[in-house]
Amino acid sequence: MGMDTGRDKLKAAINIAPLVDVCLVLLIIFMVITPMLQKGVAVQLPESANPDKKPEAGTQKLLSVKWAQPPVYYFESKPLSKQEFQAQLDELFQRSPQTELVIKADKRLKYVDVKEVMRMTKEAGFQNVGLISEKKVNAPG
Repeated sequence: MGMDTGRDKLKAAINIAPLVDVCLVLLIIFMVITPMLQKGVAVQLPESANPDKKPEAGTQKLLSVKWAQPPVYYFESKPLSKQEFQAQLDELFQRSPQTELVIKADKRLKYVDVKEVMRMTKEAGFQNVGLISEKKVNAPG
């Protein structure tokens, strides 16, 4: 009995085309979702050498102040007038006084505008109030 030499030997190779397809789909999904991960309203943040961590805890509420004439106040992502903004802060303090507030203020705002938001949070009764800034990027050379 002779061996049949005309028959092809079994080839064990992995077809990576489906793997590449899946990876490309995941890459596209992440590229689309990443810009949406930033909470609140898009503002130009001031830069500092050692910024605090971005808000993560569920106990934190995000306040944003957008540069305009007059400044536009946002509670989470909802635009409010100054009076509505103060009323929202007062109401939040009544419901949960332990809430930490994080202020995301546009760097083009005047110091007095940011100070005004800080005053409003203190007037409502909040103790834990922080400011968000971006890490300063040093230009090479």
